Amino acid sequence: MDVLRRNTDYALRAIVKVAGRRNAAPVSTKDLADSEDIPYQLACKLMQRLHKAGLVESILGPEGGFVLKKPPVQISMLEVIQAIQGPVVLNRCLLGKNGCHLRKGCAVNPQLAGLQKFMNGYLQKITLDKIVNKGRRKK
Repeated sequence: MDVLRRNTDYALRAIVKVAGRRNAAPVSTKDLADSEDIPYQLACKLMQRLHKAGLVESILGPEGGFVLKKPPVQISMLEVIQAIQGPVVLNRCLLGKNGCHLRKGCAVNPQLAGLQKFMNGYLQKITLDKIVNKGRRKK
């Protein structure tokens, strides 16, 4: 089972491409789809979701496309994931009061809750600027 869905992987690659534009010029959906090997219609839907979440903004016109709505240092991997697939939850028992009726007396729940907290914190610390800068150093 994948924790991150295929669409989320596509969206992460697309927004990293947008964040990596040195001159902050808009990136068209077609360019994103072609360069990141994402089906065009799916790229359109994913960029709409990222726009709705306030992570990117759409620039209209022949030279238009998408740009980040905030600086890359202010957009975390967790935000992108949640914009596309909702919260990443390790187990349904972590979904709150209605997740599992055994939750209160369960010895496993606190361990999973600790792992969930670690994972969310880790993903929150990874910002787009870190991903972009790490990618540039490899070249």
